[in-house]
Amino acid sequence: MSRTSLPDPAATPPPAAGDASRAHARAAAEAPSLRLVRLALHGCFYALLAVALVPALTGPRAAAVAPAALALAAVYGAGAVRQARRPRLWLAAVTALWLALLVLDPGFSYVVFPLFFLWLHALPVRWSLPAVAAGTAAVVAAQAATPGGLTAAKVIGPAAGAAVAVLTAYGYATLYRESRARQRLIDDLVHTRDELAAAQREAGRLAERQRLAREIHDTLAQGLSSIVLLARAAESGTPEAHRERVREIGRTASDNLAEARRFVHALTPPALEDAPLPEALRRVTARTVPGAAFRLDGEPCPLPVETEVALLRLTQEALANVARHARADHAAVTLAFHDGQVTLDVYDDGVGFTPGTGPADGRPRFGLHGMRERIAELGGTLTVESAPGEGTAVAAALPVPAAAHPRDALGEAA
Repeated sequence: MSRTSLPDPAATPPPAAGDASRAHARAAAEAPSLRLVRLALHGCFYALLAVALVPALTGPRAAAVAPAALALAAVYGAGAVRQARRPRLWLAAVTALWLALLVLDPGFSYVVFPLFFLWLHALPVRWSLPAVAAGTAAVVAAQAATPGGLTAAKVIGPAAGAAVAVLTAYGYATLYRESRARQRLIDDLVHTRDELAAAQREAGRLAERQRLAREIHDTLAQGLSSIVLLARAAESGTPEAHRERVREIGRTASDNLAEARRFVHALTPPALEDAPLPEALRRVTARTVPGAAFRLDGEPCPLPVETEVALLRLTQEALANVARHARADHAAVTLAFHDGQVTLDVYDDGVGFTPGTGPADGRPRFGLHGMRERIAELGGTLTVESAPGEGTAVAAALPVPAAAHPRDALGEAA
């Protein structure tokens, strides 16, 4: 059966080790007014005990009163400070000592008022209210033994004190329940916030991993693949062609080293550091597929860094596919600037393939998937048109912001 009132540490078992941090957080978040009320209750008990003890020490039973009062003070203090694991046993000892003092001297009647709150807190309803009534009756009986006998004031005073204690305890219990409910709500909000933060961290981790996978595939993997193709080509041919292939391998390896360093420093791609986008695409085209044509349409305008990087990576990926798979006689790259849009087209007349099907070796086409994701993140579209024997056309369209940020801003910041 539930208790009715004062939440006191003396009646609350200590938390398990696994709940220590949560219990500490609740204790820290508990309303200071509740702790102040408990301290005031304990202070009231000792104050009333001292007020009753001073005149009792001058009475005929001082020799018996003093040890009993000291014992009561010690037992009460031990339970309040050490937060007894068995509060009912502690309360029974306090009550027995108080009754002994009440028999010795009726002046200890006033000590019953803080005991009212302890009974209402530590005992179930079916016991606490009878305990308050019994304590009131004991006080009335003790007062009736004083000079003047039993009077209405000696009955009304203790009864009114008991009524006030009961009403106050119930009000305090309501306040405490609201505080606990609010604390549970705070705990839920904190838990939800932690879960949301963890989910955001995980989403960020996955997004970063996906970004790095695209970057590595579009840069280092393509460069290493070019080095492999050049090394195979260098195995045959004239000595002059062999030396040219070796020099090309060195240049490609140097570019890949610069890309690897960029990953560490998060800088602009090396191809865009010393040349505008059209010139960078022209160089990539000539280096990746010798003999491929590059064409520029429209008037170039400053583009955001992420847009230039996306177009550069798309060109590298598409041309790498041409070099590895297309077996094309001709290839062309077209960069066009329109009003509010920039487009990039990569075309070859090679063997083509059926879009939506995997390669013959069974490996997934991560390049196409990565290109679509990269372009889609910038609000653009990517289409791939191909058919067996009819070549392949890769077309990307990206919006150009009205106030595009020049690439130079990142270069100055770096």
